[in-house]
Amino acid sequence: MDHWYRVAKRAAWSSFADVKQSFNTADFVAPHVVFDIGGNKYRLIAEMNFTRRVLFIRCIMTHKEYVKGAWKS
Repeated sequence: MDHWYRVAKRAAWSSFADVKQSFNTADFVAPHVVFDIGGNKYRLIAEMNFTRRVLFIRCIMTHKEYVKGAWKS
């Protein structure tokens, strides 16, 4: 998580392609960006406004919780 935070804080992402350059395992699940954290043990779900360069962390959960899909509602 610390590594993700340090990279995200310094980033100047203007598109999802830029995010993928920093985190190649990131996925776009409209309208969210899903990051694998902690060796694929956790997921960080974020909403991103690339124009304003704002990232809002919607939730952080285990892989097991993520698979259940409750975060999508």
